[in-house]
Amino acid sequence: MAGISHRLYGYIDGAEACSAPRWAEDAKAEIAAAHADDKLPILVGGTGLYVRTLLNGIAPIPDIDPAIRAHIRDMDVSDAYALLESEDPVSAKRLNPRDSSRIMRALEVVRSSGKPLHHWHEHLIGGIADEISLRPLVLLPPREWLYERCDRRFQIMIDEGAMEEVESLLRKGLPDDCPVMRAIGVPELSAVIRGEMDLGEAKVRAMAATRQYAKRQYTWFRNQCPADWPRHDATINDVNINNIEI
Repeated sequence: MAGISHRLYGYIDGAEACSAPRWAEDAKAEIAAAHADDKLPILVGGTGLYVRTLLNGIAPIPDIDPAIRAHIRDMDVSDAYALLESEDPVSAKRLNPRDSSRIMRALEVVRSSGKPLHHWHEHLIGGIADEISLRPLVLLPPREWLYERCDRRFQIMIDEGAMEEVESLLRKGLPDDCPVMRAIGVPELSAVIRGEMDLGEAKVRAMAATRQYAKRQYTWFRNQCPADWPRHDATINDVNINNIEI
């Protein structure tokens, strides 16, 4: 980390599932602490949903009735989508008919709360964008340069003990659907440890998954960030922060 103090990095045990609202609350506390200490907090990272939740807030969707959730989760996705078209046509039009998790989420929200998702998304709460002086900058370096760094980073992870870290996770006996067990590289290295895949194949697959994830992040930040946020398309090595208008 080049001697720079980082917060909210590797601070949650792998057995716990994090969420955008939880992280946003933790980030607000760290930002307030930095301000109280007369320091400038710099928000970095590539998880767009988390950044947007921190800045703009979250939809105050009430807790879902467990019975409603159980009933909907037992449905076939085509049946759930047909019901969603009737009960929340706005969400149905926006979603892919095969996107089971989002379809069921939208249906359980409208059935449990009596209001569709877009109603709640129009009433965001808890954002800090209006309370701070934000100086945003979106870095969009050349993709081939970025992908090469992704490949090199995974090899560095292997060299610095990623295999041992995955072995430690496996010893915890965490369920396969635990978020940390689905993190890029963990399924691939787990397969190596179980003798189901050789390391060379695992590296190829994990590196490909990393590049695909980077591509999605790249597209998200290019298209989802506000139009007036400055974009910078040089490599990190070429950046002179004094020459960037923010």
